[in-house]
Amino acid sequence: MTASMKDVAERAEVSTATVSHVINNTRYVSEEIRQRVLQAMKELNYRPNSIARSLRSQKSNTIALIVPILVEDTSSFFFMSVAQGIENTLKKHGYNLILSNSNENLETEKEQIRTLNSQLIDGLIIAPTAEEHSYLNEVLNGAYPVVFIDRRPRGIEGDCVLSDGYRGTYDAITKLIDKGHKKIGFITGPLGITTSDERFEGYKRAIIDNGLQMEFSLIKETEATYKNGYELAKKLVTEEKVTAIFAANNVMTIGTLKLLQDMDIKIPEQVSVIGFDDYDWTRITTPPLSVVKQFPFDLGTKAAEVLLSRISNRDNQYKEYRLPTELVLRKSF
Repeated sequence: MTASMKDVAERAEVSTATVSHVINNTRYVSEEIRQRVLQAMKELNYRPNSIARSLRSQKSNTIALIVPILVEDTSSFFFMSVAQGIENTLKKHGYNLILSNSNENLETEKEQIRTLNSQLIDGLIIAPTAEEHSYLNEVLNGAYPVVFIDRRPRGIEGDCVLSDGYRGTYDAITKLIDKGHKKIGFITGPLGITTSDERFEGYKRAIIDNGLQMEFSLIKETEATYKNGYELAKKLVTEEKVTAIFAANNVMTIGTLKLLQDMDIKIPEQVSVIGFDDYDWTRITTPPLSVVKQFPFDLGTKAAEVLLSRISNRDNQYKEYRLPTELVLRKSF
């Protein structure tokens, strides 16, 4: 039979109110009595009801994370590393993490937030979908703090933790130009979200700053899939005669490499390639792939730190935090 708070009180020879104060830290209890209560809990193997405790304190020590992972994309690797960074930090402060996937669908995201609002969470970390997010101003209503990661939402203010995709892309394109490339193809997923837009801006600025002419036929944008990466790389190589390709996301990088392999195009002798994101497989391709490296674990760690700070102090102004990226040059350059 499961022990109750009343059983603990009887064993420790105190009132149930005193047991409650010891468990919830809601009033001063002498050290002698506190130890008696703790000993009684141990002897009876009593575990406080965390749900009941959270309802009384309006604190659940639970944080939610919503990420936009598509089945055909490889972003799951990125966001799982982000989640590990978040969870690692939260655990140190006694918090738990629950994870949801919006599948890059705004209606799914809205449904998930409505569900979270019916539960008791202390905060939310979210990588928003590509759509406008002013609806959050009404849905959230200040019930708990929110930190946005990887992407800056449109239509709502809040703390943001982002990677510096602009600088990473700018440095990559500049290196290609320094090596003598003048026709550099750019393959990207849909524009309109922070990650894609900033990488595109980095490409354009590097082209202009280095005195080259912007050729919009070298810019290819579509849904981020392996097949689309393959087809766009084919157009750049056969129609535009590019000598270098920058693929702005991981799954389209894979499609690009497959196309060059199928056409027996030598990398980097005939076409240089730089991708975005650094995974284990990028080191074992032939040749090893040059990449702009993000640090998703660090991104998650920072997001958790910002949220915990926001839980403690809701009055500070919103801030944007940018983590650096790193250009890693391997033999595809």
